[in-house]
Amino acid sequence: MVSFELTDDQREIRDWVHDFAEREVRPVAAHYDEVEEFPWPVLKKAAEIGLYSHEFLGQTFADSTGIMPALVAEELSWGCAGIALAIQGSGLPVAAIFNQGTPDQVATWVPACYGTAREPAVGAFCVTEADAGSDVSSMKTRAVKQNGDWVINGRKIFITNGGIADVHVVVAAVDPSLGTRGQGSFVVPKGTPGLKAGKKEKKMGVRASHTAEVILEDVRVPPDCLLGGEEKLEAKLARARAGQSTRSSVALKTFEATRPIVGAQALGIARAAFEFALEYAKERRQFGHPIIENQAIAFKLADMAMEIEAARGLIWRALWESRHGGEFKKAEGSMAKLKAGEVAVKVTEEAIQICGGYGYIRDFPVEKWHRDAKIYTLFEGTSEIQRLVISRALMA
Repeated sequence: MVSFELTDDQREIRDWVHDFAEREVRPVAAHYDEVEEFPWPVLKKAAEIGLYSHEFLGQTFADSTGIMPALVAEELSWGCAGIALAIQGSGLPVAAIFNQGTPDQVATWVPACYGTAREPAVGAFCVTEADAGSDVSSMKTRAVKQNGDWVINGRKIFITNGGIADVHVVVAAVDPSLGTRGQGSFVVPKGTPGLKAGKKEKKMGVRASHTAEVILEDVRVPPDCLLGGEEKLEAKLARARAGQSTRSSVALKTFEATRPIVGAQALGIARAAFEFALEYAKERRQFGHPIIENQAIAFKLADMAMEIEAARGLIWRALWESRHGGEFKKAEGSMAKLKAGEVAVKVTEEAIQICGGYGYIRDFPVEKWHRDAKIYTLFEGTSEIQRLVISRALMA
């Protein structure tokens, strides 16, 4: 039986995360947006209270309905999307380790992505390249077996936590002739010779999140750093060479798992902008009346509220389906991420419109929210790619 009523535990955690976002995130959001620095002090506060830890991750994913991760993501992003990404950016490499790793690898590397309350760490998932964004089959980064170890060479771009991470999960081609079916994922710990930080990107939005190049020059890792192990990889390659159908690429499989949570991050931005615009419309007076009494403004707010609720419904449904049905069969993850990302862009744009000239200046936070929202139509699969995934699911 499906219910939209939150349990007591879900409400308690949601309110706890919201309180943290209100006290620790929002007051410094404008500062980190301006200076474009990673918010280590905020991450450390999150680690100290247990919000940033692999134990809390396990608690949220143990939720029977599956929606707890979305509640956490929405509240943190309501505070600031850039800082939320800094806190939740380790989720991608962790998802890859969970989905592909052996039990021993999960036990070793998931905690390493978070560190300790005293010394928090971060992880990075390294997929995108200059010629391999949406088209991961064009990946040039190569992993070759040499003298019992794996040697990796390549250059990754637009990597969240790239170069500063304690754990990099790097997707590389093992057999380039097989395209995405010939790829594997490798754990590369911080300090590994040949692992270098490249250019840090200056971005339009989510500026508190660190985005940079990752350079790999003759990076040598032992066999136990191959997620899933060599026997599993060889079996997959053998099936691919025999022309047998295989599952999604290692990169796409990870993105499938995280897309609804990314959608929840976008939803947090949209909700923040909507709440601000609503209060502004109630207080701003023109021609002797609050502007919310103007039908043109009231209808905008009605549409914003409706779209936010619709996006949340898709996100919760996708996570519920994932928990109870396994893999998405109708591209539910892509639907959730696509809808929420486009809603965030539209709602923040309308919030600027409602606030008028004030919405365009930095004294008001809505222009930042609009800049932050745009990335959610681009990363982890553009809106166009999500529509492609959905349409292929329909054809199947």
